[in-house]
Amino acid sequence: MNMRATPAALMPAIHPVSLRVDTYLINLDRAPLRRFRMERLLSGIGLAFERVAAVDGAALSLPHPDFDEAAYLSRHGRWPNPFEIGCFFSHVECARRFLSGNAEFALILEDDLDFDDDLAEVLEAALQHQRRWDILRLSTVNTGRKHHVAPLTASRSLAIALTREKGSGAYLINRKAAGWIAGALLPMRLPYDLAFDLEFDEGLSACFVDPLPVSQRADACSQIQAGLSAYRLGRRRPWSVLPYRAAAEIRRFTARFRRLAASRIGGQVRSAGSSGKAIETMRPG
Repeated sequence: MNMRATPAALMPAIHPVSLRVDTYLINLDRAPLRRFRMERLLSGIGLAFERVAAVDGAALSLPHPDFDEAAYLSRHGRWPNPFEIGCFFSHVECARRFLSGNAEFALILEDDLDFDDDLAEVLEAALQHQRRWDILRLSTVNTGRKHHVAPLTASRSLAIALTREKGSGAYLINRKAAGWIAGALLPMRLPYDLAFDLEFDEGLSACFVDPLPVSQRADACSQIQAGLSAYRLGRRRPWSVLPYRAAAEIRRFTARFRRLAASRIGGQVRSAGSSGKAIETMRPG
């Protein structure tokens, strides 16, 4: 289903945020039940969307020009997982489709999600803070602390995570971030969720919505997770993996802590300025 091609008389009410955001749903052709479920969820909150047929890892063969196996082994320390590679290419395809159009932002979704009822309103509020982020993450499979930098709605805030966050189930990007995903991230050298968690290396800014409005469900049928142990190298893992991960963690913490500190200081300055104006107004003429 592609809601953008559905006759107007058959379409549900579309939320205004769809006018600024192109929504892409990644779904395997052989997973129709997932597609139907996600279509109902998206239609229910009024988000127009385009289904993107996921790249099926079962049909991939290596070597592949967009996969750097040597770099993958040295950085990730595992044998190539074809389903992980297919997931990576699927996200890149979404970024490419977004760049080929005229929308300001793209919402990219996998097909194993649950939405809170206010998702569309959260997106609309986040767009009012678009200068603060290039990537806005709406889900994660980690539980690391999120440090608030600005309120979005009465119950949710814009936040920064200082540690690694895995999972790429739902996120919003601008055109700058899409160019990075479709360009510098290729050839693939890490799983997608780890690669796009390194946005700071490109000078991009990432934020979270906290509490998260999207949950990424643990799916026992996930082919990426199924048989994952078969791709682990154990003691044969290259020596380069740990130094690479340690360096990435240091860069991540440093870059994001600077952003967090700058945001907090900026907020204090704005608050002090507002207080000063209020005092000046109260003084008798």
